[in-house]
Amino acid sequence: MAKEIYTLIPRKVEDLLNDVSIGRIGLPDLQRPFVWKTNKVKQLFDSLLKGYPIGHLMLWQSPNNIKKEKHIGINNKDFKEADELVIDGQQRLTSLLSAIKGVKVINADYKEVSIRIAYNPLKREFAEWSNKHNTPEWIPSIKLVFDADEQHNTAIFRKKFITNLNEFRKQKQQDVLSEEEENAIENNINDLLNLSTYTLPTFTINRNTDEEDVAEIFVRVNSGGQKLNENDFIETLLAVYDNDIHKRIDDFCLSSRTPNETAFNHIIQVEQSHLIRAVVGLAFNRGRLRYAYELLRGKDLETQNIDPNKREENLLKFREALDVITNDSNWHTFLNNVVAEAGYIRSTLISSPNAIIYAYVLYLIGKTRFKVKSLELQKLMRRWVFATTITGYFSGSPESKIERILTNLKDLSKSEDFINTLDKEIRVLLTDDYFSTTLPKELNTSSTSSPLWGAYLASLIILQHNILFSSNLTATCLSAGSSGKKAAYDIHHIFPKKYLAKIGITNRRDTNQIANYTYLDSPTNNTISDNPPQKYVPLMKSTKGDDLCKSTLEQNAVPDGFEHMDYFEFLEKRRVLMATIIQKAYRRLS
Repeated sequence: MAKEIYTLIPRKVEDLLNDVSIGRIGLPDLQRPFVWKTNKVKQLFDSLLKGYPIGHLMLWQSPNNIKKEKHIGINNKDFKEADELVIDGQQRLTSLLSAIKGVKVINADYKEVSIRIAYNPLKREFAEWSNKHNTPEWIPSIKLVFDADEQHNTAIFRKKFITNLNEFRKQKQQDVLSEEEENAIENNINDLLNLSTYTLPTFTINRNTDEEDVAEIFVRVNSGGQKLNENDFIETLLAVYDNDIHKRIDDFCLSSRTPNETAFNHIIQVEQSHLIRAVVGLAFNRGRLRYAYELLRGKDLETQNIDPNKREENLLKFREALDVITNDSNWHTFLNNVVAEAGYIRSTLISSPNAIIYAYVLYLIGKTRFKVKSLELQKLMRRWVFATTITGYFSGSPESKIERILTNLKDLSKSEDFINTLDKEIRVLLTDDYFSTTLPKELNTSSTSSPLWGAYLASLIILQHNILFSSNLTATCLSAGSSGKKAAYDIHHIFPKKYLAKIGITNRRDTNQIANYTYLDSPTNNTISDNPPQKYVPLMKSTKGDDLCKSTLEQNAVPDGFEHMDYFEFLEKRRVLMATIIQKAYRRLS
């Protein structure tokens, strides 16, 4: 029989929360975005009150060789080293701790928020707190009940609740609470407090189990429908081995999405996994995320030997690489002089954030290791960003691809070697056949989330083309903050949908082809409305002028005389012209 690497020890909610509060159980989720919606937290408490099972917890005893000098979480605690780490059940424990103890969590925008679950002790109901629950019928937060119990004031709390509710009923000219209702309130408040003794089945993985086995368990389990992944496990390890690194990563992620902060930009909102990938690539020349937990374990990736001293060496490299990656000058030079100059001026144009992060890794390798001259490096990386983004290069097996590129660069040292390696990849991706044959076929799509739509708009920006029937640049139209509450520019169907419906074309995949899309300013959009091209083109020429109409039709890849074409003939011709625009933009970058 296989040796079990875990034990099953049922634990009470109050014991688990106390252990998290004092730091004996490490719960790094308090520092990273909380993914559950408040309604799901409400459902959790409802299930507890009804006695329904809410799943198991899985803990991992901290490895014996972890230094006892780091706090886990955001507060100073009695335990400087967590004795156990939460592997599965992080969201449930975080929910319980926040709603019962009032500990704040980090939301998706990296802001500290409180989880407030209201309770109606007469109806025995939970709710997400809102202004409509700001009445004497509701306890605005269950934390108040548990606080009163901790202070041995439950009876006083209950009597005050009943008094306030009776006063409220009198004002509403309703009957005061009956003895039966008062008893129900008392029983339901006691049942709420008894949730602290609810027992959760808790599996504890032996401390001698290595990180690779724990990681395998971690990525296989499901936590209340929230699938765990390698990045979650790596963040847990970082919170144990070096909480300062963990905090710096979170701070940079927050900064990248907070206006007026140092890392803020309109191109990419950074995730923790992005920075971890970047560090593994820059510091260790590896592209797979799983190498991060092997490195944190103290593995030498060359010899495969494991040594605690190697872990300290790896952590030092991790910190040094993180310094380079989060350097404001490096970050904004890359975003502004590479990504934005490649036409990708905002996040809506980018279908794969990982493509941007991998490009940043290569940019930093070219700068720090190969010492490629600044202007030459920027020019190369613009082409790289354009080529890999338009082709969706990193949409399939991204780790294998970046790993192969990093391996090819590993034993090289000259700047021209770096340039030639990336240039070769670009030439393979963007051949003449790609632009003339493959790309027009791929443009046969109705998905504006496709990298091709973003690449087409980026091309208009590179070529400094105007939007259709306007003297305004596409870059102005798409720049962040260019519109107020009502958009100044709209995506419009060149052949309006209602017109197409009149001629019998109603399939959404046909009507919403990206070859039927263009940007217009709002007045032009309103003027065109649902009119057919045969009607609005003469109107545009008479009001805007022949020269402007002719030039912007050409700049926006709209075939000459399109207003007289069959719709599907128009789509075919425009796809070819859109591909030509994209090729021109690439040549401009080259």
